[in-house]
Amino acid sequence: MGKLDGKVAVITGGTSGMALAGAKLFVDEGAHVFISGRRKGALDEAVKLIGRNVTGVQADSADLDDLDRLFETVKQEKGAVDVLWASAGMGEQGALGEITEEQFDAAFSLNARGTLFTVQKALPLFNDGGSIFMTGSNASLRGYPGWSVYAASKAVLPAYARVWVSELRDRKIRVNVLTPGQVATPLMEEVMDEKMKAQFESLIPRRKMGRPEEIASVALFLASDDSSYVNGMELVVDGGTTVI
Repeated sequence: MGKLDGKVAVITGGTSGMALAGAKLFVDEGAHVFISGRRKGALDEAVKLIGRNVTGVQADSADLDDLDRLFETVKQEKGAVDVLWASAGMGEQGALGEITEEQFDAAFSLNARGTLFTVQKALPLFNDGGSIFMTGSNASLRGYPGWSVYAASKAVLPAYARVWVSELRDRKIRVNVLTPGQVATPLMEEVMDEKMKAQFESLIPRRKMGRPEEIASVALFLASDDSSYVNGMELVVDGGTTVI
């Protein structure tokens, strides 16, 4: 018996890395999973990799029309949602004095605005007692040079969670933030050269980046009844980076 038997889960940005690993695990634990992503090729590959009990919807979480289409697909196919992992996000390095308007707008449009409207548009389909969680970043907890815009766009998520816990208390819908540290994902490989990777790994007590599967297992915890008494929390999964 799986921990998510009979559940319907939606994972945005689910075409690679942590979210894809989570989608695979959720399916293995009995859920039907809807994943979204902006690139059709990557979406098709992710659906193929997961193999069963998965629906891919091409959607940009910063585009409200795309979000409407995503949840309309969920409504037509399954009618309701039990778990939402709002994981779509992006980050681009930029030191103070060099930050552009385009960098700021892109980060806040997806990470802050897109996450909010992802949750809001999912609510009419949500079963009472469900679980919502969002992907944060330990960049918002520690002052990494060059990452102020990204950090700020992620720092809003725990504030969302604290307010939404109060607003959704009568429906017993839990809201949390899953905050990973440095994880070896395709996105990280794109933005980090070897020197930067070595610098980040030096901050981790075990001196080794996290794996997507390590984050996926925590996502399963937040999605399942195992975390039934966890609400309004930011769960930091960074190997101890932010405590030393």
